Amino acid sequence: MTDAVKQRPERPRRRPRLPHVRLPHVSPPSLTAIRSSKVMRLLLPEEPPPGPFRRSFWRSPVRGPWLTSVLGLVLLVGITVMFVTGLLSYASYNPDLGGVNDYTPGKGWLGFYLFSWPSDPDWIYRLNQGVHVTLGLALVPILLAKLWSVLPRLFEWPPLRSPAHALERISLFLLVGGGVFEFATGIVNIQQWYVFPGSFYTLHLYGAWVFTAAFVVHASLKAPTVVRALRRRGLRRELRVDTAHTVPEGPEVSSLVPTAPAAPTISRRGVLGFAGAGGLLLAGLAVGQSIGGPLRRTALLAPHGQVTGSGPQDFQINVTADEAGIKAEDTAGTWRLTLAASSSAARTVSLTRAQLLAMPQHTATLAINCVEGWSSGNQVWTGVRLRDLARLAGAEPPGNVYVQSLQEHGGHAILSEGQVMNPDSLLAFRVNGADLSMNHGYPARVILPGAPGVHNIKWVTKMTFGS
Repeated sequence: MTDAVKQRPERPRRRPRLPHVRLPHVSPPSLTAIRSSKVMRLLLPEEPPPGPFRRSFWRSPVRGPWLTSVLGLVLLVGITVMFVTGLLSYASYNPDLGGVNDYTPGKGWLGFYLFSWPSDPDWIYRLNQGVHVTLGLALVPILLAKLWSVLPRLFEWPPLRSPAHALERISLFLLVGGGVFEFATGIVNIQQWYVFPGSFYTLHLYGAWVFTAAFVVHASLKAPTVVRALRRRGLRRELRVDTAHTVPEGPEVSSLVPTAPAAPTISRRGVLGFAGAGGLLLAGLAVGQSIGGPLRRTALLAPHGQVTGSGPQDFQINVTADEAGIKAEDTAGTWRLTLAASSSAARTVSLTRAQLLAMPQHTATLAINCVEGWSSGNQVWTGVRLRDLARLAGAEPPGNVYVQSLQEHGGHAILSEGQVMNPDSLLAFRVNGADLSMNHGYPARVILPGAPGVHNIKWVTKMTFGS
């Protein structure tokens, strides 16, 4: 027998190894993405709708980066001054002294800058508020010219092109909306037309921070454009160009420049001159209310319908005795001034008006200056120094003082130690040589140097000194 030959089963042949190639990962198209792209094409077609969304709609040949940049620089300086003076105006109320003075208790960290408002020089609040209100009115024509110069930007197509463009658009809408809100509420307030859905101070403070934040973002984004525009055309050179020689900057420079410009009817210097003249006119019609005296008659934009006294007391009265609910019997012979203090050596003192008049009297020439920008002009006040009253109450050394009035609503304030110690801070009984009238605070009112008018409390009935 022959041995059987065992045969091994054939192994399957290995396939030759191919070189490894990494293929790019391609995700299948998302149904949501497809749907959204169709929706986007439907909502935002490539061709802009007719009207202001097309560049051919805007035809003024003076529109462009140069005019917008110059107007922006004017606003940059003016709005910065207004923002600073506005913050200082809020600080002048000394809100850190307590809720009585704090008209915006929910401000939180927005009050990080607050400090004790000085009482010297006596014109400090008058200057600050006069600049704030007068400059705000003067900037209205500049703001309107700026909005006119960038109006095509509000209708750009497509509305959003990139994240950077989206940020610019958001800052632009916040800037325009915030600017209109701040200027509108400010103008309404200085006319004493209180139509706000809440406190003017709160609305104006929050609005100022929102507007300023948008303004900073927008100015930062546009700084390179401003530099290029001024370098390209210059400032003095462009101001020499008259209407006949005014030409567009070129459609490739900016989307503000018209593609089908009309014939010029005004030059760029004409636009600046027109806006500047309007600003100067508004400033001239308002500044007299801050200066006071005879110039008050020239302030046609001052608050209308103000009540004034007569004779030696012919100056503004913000709240009359009737409006404050003050009755004649409240200020008659039964009236007393109560002095109190929180120190251990304190004592409660009750004084009649005759006893107060028998104390050493001091005379100071001071103005009443209000948040609306008006000033009564300097008046001659006579009364007892607040620091003498603090000493009489046993507050040694005197601290701040809580002043209360016969007025039912709003007739109180906390005055700082610096205000109490100022030699011209008075509890006044006479003005310009005459006893106070009822509307001016009879039988006694506080008069302070350098303070908001609302802290010059009328119809005073009690003073509580800290130590």
